[in-house]
Amino acid sequence: MLSRRAILWSLFALQAICCAYFVSDVLIDLFVPNHTSALAESDLVEAIITLALFLGLAFTGSELRQMLRRQDQITDQLKVASGAFADLLEVRFGQWQLTEAERAVAILAIKGYSVAEMARLRETAQGTIKAQCAALYRKADVSGRLQLLSLFLDDLMADTLVPA
Repeated sequence: MLSRRAILWSLFALQAICCAYFVSDVLIDLFVPNHTSALAESDLVEAIITLALFLGLAFTGSELRQMLRRQDQITDQLKVASGAFADLLEVRFGQWQLTEAERAVAILAIKGYSVAEMARLRETAQGTIKAQCAALYRKADVSGRLQLLSLFLDDLMADTLVPA
């Protein structure tokens, strides 16, 4: 059984051949006067090519509709995942009793910012950021940024956010 990808590429090739036929027919009619060819003048050939184009169009439209439906589903899943992650952050931050500053540093750490970048963004000294990170890691009972991120990823991966 052919895969969808193979079918789509086959239809693309077929449509390209059909297009080439019609373009060559037009060019021959324009630039080669009094040219007659059984293939060029055959209504049967043109009917078959037109049918092939119509079938390709129908299949392509069906595939496009399915792809758009799938894209909408993925968008919904991302919205749910985003909301679930924000909810999970709030729950964990509450459990760990983080201060507002520690919460802000935790979010920046999860996003992958360096200590220097966090200090610049928070307009504070790097030593302060390091102390806040140390407090955050202690309260979360992790050894560093990767373990902190791993906690959240494990929680998100454990649940099915959107049923199939």
